[in-house]
Amino acid sequence: MEKKFKSGFVTLIGRPNVGKSTLMNRMIGQKIAITSNKPQTTRNKIQTVLTREEGQIIFLDTPGIHKAKNKLGEYMVDVATGTLSEVDVILWLVEPDTQVGPGDEKIAERLQGLKTPVILVINKTDMVKKEEMLPVIDAFRKIYDFAEIVPISAKEGFHVDVLTDLIFDHLPEGPQFYDEDTITDQPLRQIVAELIREKALHVLNEEVPHGIAVTIESMKSRPKGGITDIEATIVCEKDSHKGIIIGKKGEMLKKIGTNARFEIEKTLDRKVNLQLWVKVKKDWRDSDFLLKNFGYNKKDI
Repeated sequence: MEKKFKSGFVTLIGRPNVGKSTLMNRMIGQKIAITSNKPQTTRNKIQTVLTREEGQIIFLDTPGIHKAKNKLGEYMVDVATGTLSEVDVILWLVEPDTQVGPGDEKIAERLQGLKTPVILVINKTDMVKKEEMLPVIDAFRKIYDFAEIVPISAKEGFHVDVLTDLIFDHLPEGPQFYDEDTITDQPLRQIVAELIREKALHVLNEEVPHGIAVTIESMKSRPKGGITDIEATIVCEKDSHKGIIIGKKGEMLKKIGTNARFEIEKTLDRKVNLQLWVKVKKDWRDSDFLLKNFGYNKKDI
């Protein structure tokens, strides 16, 4: 008997910094979502696609659910919670901690009443001993009725294949939404902007990263020579931040540029000539106009 093709939408939720982007990148086998150990790394709903013989999973990697401090924060929480009722499966990522924090309790509250199957994914199991997992599972079992509970390590790839099989088990039969070569619906410019922002997050100190956005001014491939010229602007909120981003004798900006260029070349599979500038737009995270300008548009949620 021929196996039926399954397809559907799967959202990844969880507190900031539990490894949602790392897991999604691991599952589709390619880097699309940016990762860093600083919260609020993912700001938009990133759609990626995994196609296998038995079906197709469309992943939505959402920003972490957190207490919003400004309009950008509100936008991010709206993006994260807005997908819950529209998907076929919810993956809730947590860390292996026996203490269920208030952030996770809040998420459990938001899930109450949903008919969507929720798979609890306990990530970062490489950080704890095997026997420490049972109390963690018990602690989370008490706050929600999960369809499945899967301990994994997105970083090491442990049990990620088991998780993928379980997702397919819960998906309905359906059409192939994208052709098998599609890995993401993100425009290339957006991926490039996010890679630059990721490299800035890695090297900048704590107070600056939340207040930066990256815009691509131009991106053109030369007809001969296989080089793409990219001009981009890092936007920050304060003059003092501009100084930190540029660094002494331009060293910091140069480091961001070098690291970003390396990653962009891997993604585009061609040589890149990257020019970076830094601009100050005061309090852009609280300006509806500027948020929209930088690609965070409430109408897109």
